[in-house]
Amino acid sequence: MARRYDTNDATDRVTGLREAASAVRRGELVVLPTDTVYGIGADAFSSEAVADLLAAKGRGRNMPTPVLIGSPNTLHGLVTDFSELAWELVDAFWPGALTLVARHQPSLQWDLGDTRGTVAVRMPLHPVAIELLTEVGPMAVSSANLTGHPAPEDCDAAQQMLGDSVSVYLDGGPTPGNVPSSIVDVSREVPLLLRAGALSAEELRKVVPDLEVAN
Repeated sequence: MARRYDTNDATDRVTGLREAASAVRRGELVVLPTDTVYGIGADAFSSEAVADLLAAKGRGRNMPTPVLIGSPNTLHGLVTDFSELAWELVDAFWPGALTLVARHQPSLQWDLGDTRGTVAVRMPLHPVAIELLTEVGPMAVSSANLTGHPAPEDCDAAQQMLGDSVSVYLDGGPTPGNVPSSIVDVSREVPLLLRAGALSAEELRKVVPDLEVAN
């Protein structure tokens, strides 16, 4: 039976974050608010939990799960060949709605799907998400919806779709909006905008003037 906690209530927030952290460590799924939409998350280093996440969404391995982190410093243990331009994007837009695709450390024991050696990573601008990520470390997080359905902007919508496949729901109220993060591939010499979301190419080019845009 799924448990739900109102993170706008001080007591419920403490209990909810503790229960969510315990659930993640047990390899279970949690739903959490972010600065874009609600996400469904699992321990990034538990291949079984990530497989459960993909199954809960009805999503295939051909769409690997992004990773959320609670601090830019966490990048040092996750990615390799991270350019100076990539760090400038981190400095300018994190925490926030920018996902960076980078080469992951080859020594990492994780299975996020068919990633071909890369990972999509982001630090969200949401206090509940950051607090949970700081407690449990990197999490595989995708939008908390069934594949093909709209990404949820509130906890009710997420719970209606995912039900008891999730152990803990953290209800932070409506999210600021339903515009997804922008995705930039920094694994190449010239960064490439794969998806324009909350950040436009013009905003990103203030930091990376040579940014290319995918067709």
